Amino acid sequence: MKRTILILTTLLTFLLIWSCISNQEKMENRMKSFISVYEVKAIPLYKESALASWNASITGTTEDYSKSEKASFDYAKIFTDKNAFSELRMIKESKSMKDPLLIRQLELLYDSYLGGQVDTSLIAEQIRMETDISKKYSNFRATVNGKQVSDNEVEKILKNSTNSADLKTAWEGSKMIGPVVASDIIKLVKQRNSIATKIGFSNYHEMSLKLSGQDPAEVTKLFDELDSLTRDNFALLKGDIDSFYSRRYKIKVSDIRPWHYQDRYFQESPEIYPVDLDKYYAKQDPVKLAAAFYDGIGLNVEPILAKSDLYEKPGKNQHAFSTDIDRAGDVRTLNNIRPDLNWMSTILHELGHGVYAYYNDRTLPFTLRDAAHIFTTEAIAEFFGRLAKDPQWMLSMGIIEKNESDLISSDCQKSLRLQMLVFSRWAQVMYRFEKSMYENPNQNLNDLWWKMVEKYQMVTKPEGRNMPDWATKIHIALYPCYYHNYLLGELMASQLYYYITANITKGQTLAGNKAVGDYLREKIFIPGARYYWNDMIEKATGEKLTAKYYAKQFVQ
Repeated sequence: MKRTILILTTLLTFLLIWSCISNQEKMENRMKSFISVYEVKAIPLYKESALASWNASITGTTEDYSKSEKASFDYAKIFTDKNAFSELRMIKESKSMKDPLLIRQLELLYDSYLGGQVDTSLIAEQIRMETDISKKYSNFRATVNGKQVSDNEVEKILKNSTNSADLKTAWEGSKMIGPVVASDIIKLVKQRNSIATKIGFSNYHEMSLKLSGQDPAEVTKLFDELDSLTRDNFALLKGDIDSFYSRRYKIKVSDIRPWHYQDRYFQESPEIYPVDLDKYYAKQDPVKLAAAFYDGIGLNVEPILAKSDLYEKPGKNQHAFSTDIDRAGDVRTLNNIRPDLNWMSTILHELGHGVYAYYNDRTLPFTLRDAAHIFTTEAIAEFFGRLAKDPQWMLSMGIIEKNESDLISSDCQKSLRLQMLVFSRWAQVMYRFEKSMYENPNQNLNDLWWKMVEKYQMVTKPEGRNMPDWATKIHIALYPCYYHNYLLGELMASQLYYYITANITKGQTLAGNKAVGDYLREKIFIPGARYYWNDMIEKATGEKLTAKYYAKQFVQ
């Protein structure tokens, strides 16, 4: 009897194991089949959409924007397939797969398809609205004293003029894009919210974070922590800033207004320390410097630059970005380069995005041939972008001599700290404004914007101003619910900085050190999206993402 029971138990165990193995194999085969069908459709449409968007950003023509709108919709339509989503949901709910690469692709594709489970007409309308707004931004030029000027010219006036009337005119001129696009943006916000609620989310902001692998409550908690960490230090520095500007413009501190902070949003570090970094780059070629630097650390960028568009032209997008056209080596960056600190930092930043994409593992499946998260590629871009203000880096690149490096070192360090604190407070404005806007787009957004600016940036609202200044920031319209990733990227950049200086360069400069490129390629770029972002960070640095290194570098 006992022997019979033992035999039956053994047989039952075998059947259960066989059943599990059989179901695992079945589900993994179904996932492999799904991926094969998906890639045949997605890869060419992804490339077509990326190219069309690139061309529209370069030319600004109605024809190219129409092509971009159609290509974007054709690609987005893939993820509206309800049968495909049902297949993914069935595989997901089976919990039978063991292959880590298949599981990771399932996670990413499931979220992508979940975001598309609405009527295609809603998505088509969203893309149409985004395209129309994008065209308006690309073609807008501020009018200053009767003359149309580029964003670069506005920034030049704000940075160099000491005449309050001229500053105000330039600042207000740049803000006139607001009334052009504000009502369109509000309609777009409601359209995005409509899509989000139909899928089961409270609003688009919540949906965006959750579908990108972030917990909105955790992000808000982190922003609350950073607010607490930076508030008092920023208030002290803000006092120094206002005192500096009071002397510079020969006005009372109480008369300082937004146009006095040397950029359109007070998102950049004001030049309150006695070091003019622009003069060191005035006779330099930022593109050649950046190319030489990246080549020196073993990350050649010539294939990226060969396909990039680097200088100003009519109709062209006035901002800067990097794009991966096919996840197979066609990586490009759009810039509007001038020989100054801003564009030196920007080209280093954008090529940081570029090398992340270019040096991926092309043997990975298409879905995993991407950054672990959008903010991890921001981290690499920010890590390199900071170098433009580093006198040791400037020395190693032959921009300045040793005595000059020693002379400006202290002020450069203070300037970078100021930059990080200024940006941190600006990011608070963007994150909290967007969160509140999507929670209630019918509220007085003009008023909300200035309440956020006054609270977090401690900038005085111009008397009687009731303009949609929030709508002048292109990210709010076209790169929604994204800005918090810049600040998360800064946290990771500081974490990388301390790890690399302690373990890779060991106190030596990054320039010319190919071990830096080897480390980034092996630990950050090649893993792609095969790991959840915090797991990748832990594998690369020994710790999950933490704010302590950012605080150590810039707050304490």
